[in-house]
Amino acid sequence: MQLYSILQIYEIYIYSKRDGKMGKKRRNSAVKKKNIILIVILAVVVVIGAVIIGGSAYVSSLNKPYDLENENLIVISVPSGSSTSEIGSILQENGIIKSADGFKLYGRIKKYDGKLKAGEYSLSPAMNLEEIFGILVEGHSNTDRFTVPEGLTIAQTADILEDKQMINRDEFMNLIENGNFDYEFMDELPAGENRLEGFLFPETYEIFTSATEEDIINKMLSQFDLVFTDEYYKRAEELGYSVYEIVTIASLIEREARVDSERATVASVIYNRLAIGQQLQIDATVQYALGEQKERLTYKDLEVDSPYNTYKVQGLPIGPICSPGRASIEAALYPADTDYYYYVLKSKDEITHNFAETYSEFLTYKSQYQNSF
Repeated sequence: MQLYSILQIYEIYIYSKRDGKMGKKRRNSAVKKKNIILIVILAVVVVIGAVIIGGSAYVSSLNKPYDLENENLIVISVPSGSSTSEIGSILQENGIIKSADGFKLYGRIKKYDGKLKAGEYSLSPAMNLEEIFGILVEGHSNTDRFTVPEGLTIAQTADILEDKQMINRDEFMNLIENGNFDYEFMDELPAGENRLEGFLFPETYEIFTSATEEDIINKMLSQFDLVFTDEYYKRAEELGYSVYEIVTIASLIEREARVDSERATVASVIYNRLAIGQQLQIDATVQYALGEQKERLTYKDLEVDSPYNTYKVQGLPIGPICSPGRASIEAALYPADTDYYYYVLKSKDEITHNFAETYSEFLTYKSQYQNSF
């Protein structure tokens, strides 16, 4: 067993204390280094997270629709070979997007560059960029087009839409009778299967291929609401008629007048007869009551029992008999100032009328018409 002197023992003690302090210092230094590394890593993670969150928020802001309230479809044409930047300019010029630069950046971030196809598209300011890019990448028309001419009934309008396979007829007619539509003029309309007759505005429409029966009806009612301005409401009130009655008169004008130049004159005949309580005796109301368009009506036809038959009822028919166009609505609101009470076609080959102030004058014109056969 090795024996140590007191001095040696003291030296060993001193060195052991010194080594302990040095070890502790080394351990503290290592901990400090680890803490610094952790702080740096955490800072990097925070910065990266902030960049990701900020970038995501920015991309999300780019994707927002330009005008969420404006669902009007705008037709644009994308030429072959157009770049994302060029397409963005077309969209911005047509008021569909806010910024062509934002469109280009979004396309680059989402990797849509080089995937957009040429063609004709119907787009809306209410669409976000993701929807617009989706349509342009897909590359085929996202809309259907249909035309409703002036003077058609709801049933005839349904025929057009059904032939184009755009509606389920039963669902369409059920909505006509029972659907909830939020327009000012709806408050005046009576309940029943024909309540929207006259209000499905005749026009050429562009709608999304995914449009439902309700969407289509809303589109047409919205167009009527756009056409029938505040000025028209005020004018109807001045005349002492409701909007429903004005549309009824306009529908009669639509069916009776073949040329725009005669519409206001036909309107004057209607108002003149109403003013003295004379039956309107308009053939088109009989055809509506019969449910078919006949080239010539028989005396038996004139006796059909219907609230639409103006040979039987006094005053206006119970409601509109077709969808009148803008010209007929304006004629109903602003009739010509005449003393006419009668009109008859000039001949079987003519579409214009002779107008008469007296019954005897009317009979003369009627004879001329009958002799043309």
